[in-house]
Amino acid sequence: MNEVDVLEVGRDALFTVLKTAGPLLLAALAIGLTIAIFQALTTIQEMTLTFVPKIIAVFVGLVVFMPFMIKTVTDFGRGLFDRIIGLGLG
Repeated sequence: MNEVDVLEVGRDALFTVLKTAGPLLLAALAIGLTIAIFQALTTIQEMTLTFVPKIIAVFVGLVVFMPFMIKTVTDFGRGLFDRIIGLGLG
């Protein structure tokens, strides 16, 4: 295994992490931004107001995106195991 293969595995791993965590992070970001705008418009300055909606949004996103996340991680794992098997044959 040379440097190019190692970099490719690392790139694939980072891309898999981004694909897996991205939908949940975007949901939390959207909810946080919406609540921040609501707080700015209504002058409600409660610091804990954002936590419960963000947690609910992340849990709902987790339920919705779980099949996609599982497929993404298992595809990465299968590809990685295929590379490991390919190293043994060469």
